[in-house]
Amino acid sequence: MNTYEQAAEIYDDIGVDTETALFALDKIPISLHCWQGDDVRGFEGAKDVTGGIQSTGNYPGAAKNMEELQAMLDRALGLIPGAAKVSLHAIYGNIKGVSRDAIEPKHFQEWVNWARKRKLGLDFNPTFFSHEKSADGLTLSHPDPGVRNFWIEHAKRCRAIAAYFGLSLGELSVLNMWIPDGYKDIPADQLAPRRRLEDSLDEIFRQHLDPTCIVDAVESKLFGLGLEAYTVGSHEFYMGYAIKNGISLCLDTGHFHPTENVSSKISALALYVPKILLHLSRPMRWDSDHVVLLDDELLAIAREVIRHGLLDRVHVGLDYFDGSIDRVMAWVIGARNTRKALLIALLEPYRMLQKAEEKLDFTQRLLILEESKNLPWQAVWNEYCKRKNAPARLVL
Repeated sequence: MNTYEQAAEIYDDIGVDTETALFALDKIPISLHCWQGDDVRGFEGAKDVTGGIQSTGNYPGAAKNMEELQAMLDRALGLIPGAAKVSLHAIYGNIKGVSRDAIEPKHFQEWVNWARKRKLGLDFNPTFFSHEKSADGLTLSHPDPGVRNFWIEHAKRCRAIAAYFGLSLGELSVLNMWIPDGYKDIPADQLAPRRRLEDSLDEIFRQHLDPTCIVDAVESKLFGLGLEAYTVGSHEFYMGYAIKNGISLCLDTGHFHPTENVSSKISALALYVPKILLHLSRPMRWDSDHVVLLDDELLAIAREVIRHGLLDRVHVGLDYFDGSIDRVMAWVIGARNTRKALLIALLEPYRMLQKAEEKLDFTQRLLILEESKNLPWQAVWNEYCKRKNAPARLVL
């Protein structure tokens, strides 16, 4: 009997079927964020990244063009077991000389061709930063209608591109809307920018697109560099907008106060929003976007998704950019940790926990939680990697 068979027996004794867990795990796509590969610079030719975003470090090897970025993603995907997607920002197409309010699906056809060969889905993000029309820190909430209309048109075209991705690849494309709007110092009027943002979003989402091709999400942020005092698109704003309009909500794990746990928000929001997009990151002091670790919060997030049967309503993606380490391994480490967390959650004896809680037997609940930490999930992970022709361990 090999180690996997032994582990399967142990799990079977507590009512957990490892084969069922592996089947479920294999159906969960993890969306890799393309901007880890080039420090969020894109292919427009911009020299500086603006909008409260900063990638630090000088590790060699950042992608300089689409071919290099795709090759880096290929290397990463070869080390990550299971289903995957790739999330693109609007600045990563064949767009040199093309205004952002004029981009079309044809500018991203090479990505579609690349993804189709690899049987991957593509997600998409409008790019509201690193542009002359966002230089003052405002886009969809700008007091100038001309600026707002420029970005509204950009967002509409991005939605059309995402819908094209979904139609072409046969896999739902998540269109995530994040804007850098805010003020460095305390504003006199906090309401007017949010009214303008609401009007802009209403116009962007006015057109109905095929829900089998695209799902729309909106993403909040606590603050950004140069936007420390006030963020127009706060969590409260987007939570209210998502609930009111039936839009999916993005929870970025780096976009909240250091003492907030995103895991604790999932079950509450699941009652009111149609879908949740997870952008998994690791904040350190603030939204510093470190590579995801297999830590308590990542495990808690995975458990919330699995325990409450939310796999059909939660999209899992990564969002960090670390220029101080090998960029390919940054994807690999983060994605593998995310899949490990999902596996651990799928192997949890949740029904036993439920029964103890229903009986108000909190001693038994705590005992099960603690003893579960000693279960042989690593043997199940090794078996999964073997079946997916991926290495179970990268070093050691």
